[in-house]
Amino acid sequence: MAAVKSINKLYGVCVHAARRTAGLKASRLLQHRAFRVGAVQRQQPFDSSLEKPQFPGASAEFVDHLEFIQPNVISGIPVYRVMDRQGNIIDPSQDPQLSKEQVLNFYQKMTLLNTMDRILYESQRQGRISFYMTNYGEEGTHIGSAAALDPEDIVFGQYREAGVLMYRGFPLDMFMAQCYANADDLGKGRQMPVHYGSKDLNFVTISSPLATQIPQAAGAAYALKRENMNRAVICYFGEGAASEGDAHAGFNFSATLECPIIFFCRNNGYAISTPTNEQYRGDGIAARGPGYGMLSIRVDGNDVFAVYNATKEARRRAVAENQPFLIEAMTYRLVYCWNYLKPFCIFRLSHEVT
Repeated sequence: MAAVKSINKLYGVCVHAARRTAGLKASRLLQHRAFRVGAVQRQQPFDSSLEKPQFPGASAEFVDHLEFIQPNVISGIPVYRVMDRQGNIIDPSQDPQLSKEQVLNFYQKMTLLNTMDRILYESQRQGRISFYMTNYGEEGTHIGSAAALDPEDIVFGQYREAGVLMYRGFPLDMFMAQCYANADDLGKGRQMPVHYGSKDLNFVTISSPLATQIPQAAGAAYALKRENMNRAVICYFGEGAASEGDAHAGFNFSATLECPIIFFCRNNGYAISTPTNEQYRGDGIAARGPGYGMLSIRVDGNDVFAVYNATKEARRRAVAENQPFLIEAMTYRLVYCWNYLKPFCIFRLSHEVT
């Protein structure tokens, strides 16, 4: 019996010691954990309401309320202009200070383009040529932008950039030869009328499908960047072509590849026949630029000096900084008229004469 009591007593002592040891370990573990948590809190203080997102796909802030972004967060992108509707310079600091000869050349080219349009339009209506698209109302976008470019810059046009080619020196007989597809046509009659092109003048031949020139222009600009040449690309298109998928591809490629290119959109409100309220719901085309990471501006397309200033600055920065620019020229599709051209240059000409 004494042996049994001794064994039971020894067992009780062992159990007590084991329990005490386990309790000490648990207490030390809790203390250690408390110390670690306290250390983390002391080393990395933060407030979740002030913590900035670290997502690689965007630059933003956290918010704690549910709100969808409205499509028109501002009243509208402003329209840059130099002249008022009477042809007067509004701010003298924005006057491009062109010579009298340059202004006369602007006016002569715009009226010449207008006259050529009338003759070829009537030829098409008489069945002498199969197809023609006029430039009435958009002459200022052609001449103002063409004058701001370097002759070595590459032009990708659409249907309504005849004035750009004319400003670069394409003669009238070559315009006629192309539209009539005669033996003097540079394309040997393989293209539809108004599908001009000139390798010597760095004007890429126009394609019939809308917006195909936009990704092509982005690729050409990337090639110029890789060659490290002091040249840029300008790509013309209408707001209707901006609804094509090729436009989005061209914008995205040029922005991500940082290409020296100017996207020049002529927004006359109607594409070929579809009004803008059936084309898009956003604030025009210039509003799309920031979404793709492009610098953008909206100009008065009927103000040849505003178009000149915007294109000249965009061209300078595109070459110097290797980045794309988007210019949206707000203009009109007009019927044949002589008088609406006068306000473009009347102030400048009268100022020089007096």
